[in-house]
Amino acid sequence: MIRRHALLLGLAAALTPALPALSLDRALTPEEQQLIAQINAHNSAIRSMVGRFLQIDTQGGRTEGTFFLERPNKIAFRYAPPSREEIVSIGRGFYVIDRREETYYAYPQDSIPLRQFLGEQIDLLNANVLDVTTSDGYLSITVIDNTVAGTVQVSLIFDTDTKDLAQWSLIEPNGSELTFSLYDVEKDVQIPSHFFTFPATYKGKDPAA
Repeated sequence: MIRRHALLLGLAAALTPALPALSLDRALTPEEQQLIAQINAHNSAIRSMVGRFLQIDTQGGRTEGTFFLERPNKIAFRYAPPSREEIVSIGRGFYVIDRREETYYAYPQDSIPLRQFLGEQIDLLNANVLDVTTSDGYLSITVIDNTVAGTVQVSLIFDTDTKDLAQWSLIEPNGSELTFSLYDVEKDVQIPSHFFTFPATYKGKDPAA
C-alpha cells in the first residue's frame, strides 16, 4: 500500500512554519538556534534537488521511488514500478496522480503547508516545535501541525555537518507511523519541465479551475 495521502500529510506537517509560538517546555539554547538558522539558510539556498526516497510504514512495508524538487512551487514523487502513482505540485495545487488509471486527486495549493517549503525561504524557528534533540551527528526537530485529517506529529532529522534533511518520521492522527528517508540526493540540477506535469485528459478536479 503506497499510503500516498499519509505522505502528503507528512510533508505538510513536517516542512512548514505552522504556528508562531514554540511548544517546547524549555528555551532553545543559543547553539540550537544557530544550528536551526543554518539549516534554514542552507535549505532555502537549494534551488533544485533530485534523489531517491524510501517509505517504511507501521507494519514494516517498504516503498521506494524518486523525487524531484525545483523552487519555487514544484515537486514530484514517483513511486517505483509496478506502481504508476505520483504526487506532483505544479504551483496551483498538489495532485495525487494514477498514470495507469489516468486520474488525479487534487488538493488546493493554499491548503497544503508544504507550499512554504517550496517557496523562497524556510523558517523552522517559527514552526510549532515540540522537541529538539541532537545525537550522533544529527539534529531532530519534532513539530506538530493541525491538518485536514487531524493533528500530525513529525520528527525532522537533519545532518548537522551538511545541514541536509536526511529523514522524517510522522505519527498520524490514528496513531500509525510513517518514516520517509532520502538518499542519492543531487542538488542544483536541471530538471525537465515535463516532470511536473500530467496530461489534461486525466479525469479529476482541478482546485484552480
